[in-house]
Amino acid sequence: MQLTGYDKAAAGRLDATFAALADPTRRAILARLLQGEASVTELTAPFAMSQPAISKHLKVLERAGLVSRGRDAQRRPVKAEPRPLAQAAGWLDTYRRLLERRLQVLSRSPHGG
Repeated sequence: MQLTGYDKAAAGRLDATFAALADPTRRAILARLLQGEASVTELTAPFAMSQPAISKHLKVLERAGLVSRGRDAQRRPVKAEPRPLAQAAGWLDTYRRLLERRLQVLSRSPHGG
């Protein structure tokens, strides 16, 4: 079945964003990076896991476009990239508005509420 107006590439990016956000450690890392860039060592500090484990989480976030790594002399700071979050929020908002409209219709129905 072919969906009208369905952008397969955008859907893939959205899937990657939600998959990355499905893990609580990655959400915590992203929340920290939304406050400002940090090194992998700094990101590892609050977690009871190794630096290689944090690096694996960062690779998932990076593949989803949620973080990027820079070069600053010997340091490779990691920073949050907000665009995929904004796209996910926009997608969610579309369905939130649709659901609200349907709930309003139901609440006006004699059998809806």
